[in-house]
Amino acid sequence: MSGDADGEFTRLAKEYLDDRAERHPPAATDLGDHRYDDRLADPSEQARADERRALDGFAARLEAIDDSALSAEHRVDAAMMAGSAARRVFELDELREHTWNPLQANPGQAIYQLLARDFGPLPERLAALAGRLAQVPAVLAEARRQLGPMPRVHLETAVGQFAGTIALVSGEVGQALKDAPPSAPQLGQVRTAALEALTEHRDWLSARLAEGAASDGFPDPRIGPRRFARKLSLTLSTATDADAILARAQADLDRVSEEIAGLAAQIAGSARPGVVRQVLDQLAQDVPDDTNILEFCRDALTAQTAFVTDHRLVSVYDDPVELIVMPEIDRGVAVAYCDSPGPLEPLPLPLPTFIAVSPTPADWPPQRVASFYREYNRHMVHNLMVHEAMPGHYLQLQHSRRFKGTDTAIRAALRSGSFTEGWAVYSEEVMAEHGYPGAGDPRAVRMQQLKMQLRTIINAILDARIHAHGMTEADAMALMTERGYQEEGEAAGKWRRALITSAQLSTYYVGYSEISDLARELKAAAPGRSDQEVHDRMLAHGSPPVRLLRTLITA
Repeated sequence: MSGDADGEFTRLAKEYLDDRAERHPPAATDLGDHRYDDRLADPSEQARADERRALDGFAARLEAIDDSALSAEHRVDAAMMAGSAARRVFELDELREHTWNPLQANPGQAIYQLLARDFGPLPERLAALAGRLAQVPAVLAEARRQLGPMPRVHLETAVGQFAGTIALVSGEVGQALKDAPPSAPQLGQVRTAALEALTEHRDWLSARLAEGAASDGFPDPRIGPRRFARKLSLTLSTATDADAILARAQADLDRVSEEIAGLAAQIAGSARPGVVRQVLDQLAQDVPDDTNILEFCRDALTAQTAFVTDHRLVSVYDDPVELIVMPEIDRGVAVAYCDSPGPLEPLPLPLPTFIAVSPTPADWPPQRVASFYREYNRHMVHNLMVHEAMPGHYLQLQHSRRFKGTDTAIRAALRSGSFTEGWAVYSEEVMAEHGYPGAGDPRAVRMQQLKMQLRTIINAILDARIHAHGMTEADAMALMTERGYQEEGEAAGKWRRALITSAQLSTYYVGYSEISDLARELKAAAPGRSDQEVHDRMLAHGSPPVRLLRTLITA
C-alpha cells in the first residue's frame, strides 16, 4: 500500500517540477536544470491562465493521494509541494505583481546565470544566451502593457537595476565573446535588439517615475494586513500566525536589548547610560574599505573554517567557494549574499559557491561611505561572513546538496527560505557563544552578533508593522537607529528593502527562533550528544521548513 502511494507521489512530484521548470526557465537554470536555458518565462496573461489551471490539477491529484500511506520523508515532500502550489496560486490570483512591480520584468539575472558559472562549454551557454536575448524585446513590451501604477521605491530600484542589466549585456557579454569569437554572429543582431529594448524600457520606467513625482501619484507599496498574513504563512510554512510572531519578536527585542547592555557594561567596566552606543562606536572605528573588503572576507572565511573544524561544531566539506564583487544587477536590496550552485547540478561538484559582497557605489559621497563601513566594520564583517559562509549558508547548503533521502527533487528544488536564513542566524549565535575571536576579541564579535540579532528581530517587526499596520518611515527609522543601533544609511536601506520585499525579512527571525528551539530540544533529549551530532542531524534532511523537519527528527 505504502509503495503504491509513494510511487504515485514520486511521479506526481516529477511532473510538478517539470511543469514548473518549463514555465519558469530562469528558475530552472538557477536550480541546475538546463533543459530550458534558451528561454525566458512567457509573461502573457494566457500563460498565467494556463499555469493557474495546471496548479489546480496538481493540487487535486496531490489531495487524492493517501498521505498516511506515504513514507515519512515523502510526507514532508508532499507538504512542501502543496505549499509551493498554494503560494503560486496566491501570487497569480491575489498579489499579481506583474501589474505593479517593475522589478519582476528584469531579465538581468536570467542573462547573468548563463555567464557566471561554467556548467557547460561557453559556446553552448552563449547559444542559450542568444535565445534569451532574442526574447527580451517581446517580454519587455508585454511587461509595459501589463504594468499599471507602480510604487515609487520599486520604480527607483528598477531603473537602477535595468541600468545594471544594460551594462551586463554590453560589457560582460562582450567579454565572453572575446573568449568565444565564433559565437559573435549568433549573438550580434539579438544582442543589439536586446540592448535597444532594455534602454527603451529603462527610459519608459524613468518617465513613469518622473510623471509620478510631478503628480504625487505613486501607489502605496504596502500589501495590506490580509495579504501580508497569507503571504507570511505561505513563505514561512509555520504553524505560528502573524500576530504571534510579532508578539514574540517584541518580547525578544527587550530580552536581547538587556543582553547587549550587559555585555557592553562588562567591556566598558561601567553600566552608565548610553554604554551600548559608546562600545559600538568604539568598535566601529576599526573599518575595512573598498580596496581590501574582499581580501578581508577571504581571511575571515579561512579563520572561520578552522574554528568550526577545531571546535567540531558541524561537519565541514570542502566544496569550492569564491568571493566576488556583487554584480550591479543585484545591488540595492542586500549588502551580501551567498550564491550556491544549483542544487540539481550533479556531484561531484566543480562549480563554486559565490559569496558576493557589495562595495560602496562610486557616486556615494565620502560621508555615506564612512557610515557604511562604520556599520560593516571588521568585527561586523566577521559576523556577516559567519552568516553567509561558515558555518552559515555556504556550509548548510553543502549539507543540503548531499541529502538523498527520497527519490524526488522536491527537497532540493523547493528549499525553505526560513530554514536557510534561520540556520545562518543561528550559526552566528553558535560561533559567538563558543568564543570565535574574529579580529582578536571574542567580546567584540559577540557585541556585533547581538547587534545583528537585534536587527533580525527588528526586521520581523518592520515587516509586519509596515505591511499590516501602516508603520511610518519616521517610526521605522527611530526603531532601527535607536533600539537597533544602526547607522542612518543602513536603516534607510532597510526601510526601502522592507517596502520592496514583503514577508522575506521575517524569514531570518522566524527561522532562527524555530531552529534554536529545535536545537535546545534535541540537546535536552540527549544531553550526551555533541554539538556536531546535533547540528549534523538538523542538516541531514535537506532544507525543509523547520516544522516539517521536526516531524523527522523528534519522533
